[in-house]
Amino acid sequence: MTKNLPQYLVRSAPSGWITVHPVLVRVWHWVNAVAMIIMIMSGWRIYNASPVFSALRFPPAITLGGWLGGALQWHFAAMWLLMANFLVYLIWGFWTGHFARSFLPIRPAAVLREIGLALRFQLPHDAAGSYNSVQRTAYVGVLSAIVLTILAGFAVWKPVQFSSLAALMGGYDGARVVHFLGMSAIVAFLVIHIVLVALVPSTLRPMFTGTAKAQGDHS
Repeated sequence: MTKNLPQYLVRSAPSGWITVHPVLVRVWHWVNAVAMIIMIMSGWRIYNASPVFSALRFPPAITLGGWLGGALQWHFAAMWLLMANFLVYLIWGFWTGHFARSFLPIRPAAVLREIGLALRFQLPHDAAGSYNSVQRTAYVGVLSAIVLTILAGFAVWKPVQFSSLAALMGGYDGARVVHFLGMSAIVAFLVIHIVLVALVPSTLRPMFTGTAKAQGDHS
């Protein structure tokens, strides 16, 4: 496992351990988690003021802001935090090769095979820091959903200034639908992610410490 990681990921780990999550990844993860939760909960309050789907409302208890104005303030504050954090992560991920190393390749045949194994509860848990095809697809998917949701959010926020962007989504109403669907995809990922962490709690520790036992090391 260690030989597959670049040296800057393994130098700081103690003997028998590997660094699977560099500091920047851990900071991005937790800042992003806080920003996304704030945006989702405040977004639900904003949604309730003018629903995209008339039959759907979110219980006030799981929303944030107390009223439309308050929800908008929370939403925009978290938006800038999310965007700054996400931009740094994207630049770092492409610059260092983190994305190519961690999330590629994605082979459809492998994804389908591993989904079948997962449904039969036979999917093996890979070593820390190594993602299977289903995980790679999920991470690439949620990163894409975040980008799409941000773009749709701009089209909803400034439909005149970003009229061309809104037009690509079918206009203002279409952008609202895209924004809602993007948010739904992110929420679905978060739910699945939390469930998987609950099932395999050993995956949570490295996101705090950055290190995990090297594969084959049982000391």
